[in-house]
Amino acid sequence: MARGRGEEHSNQWKQNTLAGDEKNGEGSRTFVFTNEGHTLGNALKTIIARYPEVDFCGYTIPHPTEQKLHFRIQSRRDRAIDILKRGLEDLEGLCDHTIVTFEKEMAEFNAMKVEN
Repeated sequence: MARGRGEEHSNQWKQNTLAGDEKNGEGSRTFVFTNEGHTLGNALKTIIARYPEVDFCGYTIPHPTEQKLHFRIQSRRDRAIDILKRGLEDLEGLCDHTIVTFEKEMAEFNAMKVEN
């Protein structure tokens, strides 16, 4: 799997302890992403919320003028940081698959145009 994009994202979030995180153990964390919005938040939430070990997954944009995304993961079984990393890797794989499929279909379409 390509690594560039996932590594880029891993540098854009920080594991801050926000209100309530310190009481809930390693399974519940709110991660703050800078310069990200609903595109990443919704895609990542959709993937992570389907994991059976996740009790809750959601995100908020605290204020429209701030470029921050608060991403919350709660799990009683696994560490939230591990779930986040897995989610980012799965999202990266989905994006890679989409690009490959799109490029293949475009090449086939362009070849058909040339033949006609």
